[in-house]
Amino acid sequence: RPSRARAAAKTSGAATAKVERLDALLSRLGLTSRADAARFIAERVVTTDGARATERATSGKLKARAADVRVDGETLEDVDGLLIVMHKARGVVCSHDVREGTSVYDALPERWRRRKPAIESVGRLDKDTSGLLLLTDDGALVHALTTPKKEIGKWYRVKTDRPIPRDAVEVFASGELTLDGETRACKPAVCELMDDETEARLRLTEGKFHQVKRMFAFFGCTVIGLHRESFGSLTLERAGVSEPGDFKTLPLDFDFSEE
Repeated sequence: RPSRARAAAKTSGAATAKVERLDALLSRLGLTSRADAARFIAERVVTTDGARATERATSGKLKARAADVRVDGETLEDVDGLLIVMHKARGVVCSHDVREGTSVYDALPERWRRRKPAIESVGRLDKDTSGLLLLTDDGALVHALTTPKKEIGKWYRVKTDRPIPRDAVEVFASGELTLDGETRACKPAVCELMDDETEARLRLTEGKFHQVKRMFAFFGCTVIGLHRESFGSLTLERAGVSEPGDFKTLPLDFDFSEE
């Protein structure tokens, strides 16, 4: 379905129809580097409009539309961009900095990790947070899905070190809670207390720095477990990524609107 959440996204199929240098195209999709394009073309069967390309294609003279290019008889994948849903495991980071440890990007195929522009997470989940995470190489889509103006709801399951006060429900819903160091109050949030007094579900439509942890800290509660259950209309179950580390692609125009 067309995405009402993606007002800033590019027209579908634009990259497929674009004429560009063959070596630049192969590099952009992460199949090879510009420097190694000649060897890639020599070692693989690369065709444009059915005619086999040669190493001289990297001179810049050969240009093609992605829709007309085949590698070993296969069409090029995800030419217009990638949108990935992942079940992030605890203990991995949403960072390209190798100094921070194992990252969500390490699980992706190498060709995806070499794409240009690079794949980035749509917002971040902390290292100790698990659950639904989106990744894409479409910068316009990142903006469309993260701007507070869209008010896309995200549900979290929260575990704290002590019972959560019942008045947290009203305070979170009021839209008047201002976190330490902030000048603007949090948007109204839905909080559902569970039978276990140290557990709750929380729905946010924004993503301030460490927001969930800071909201519960306001009531003297330390978050010891945090799991994102959904992003808009998409849940882990609906996406088919039930196990930590699982991931799959989604259509770029996926509709995250909540009914």
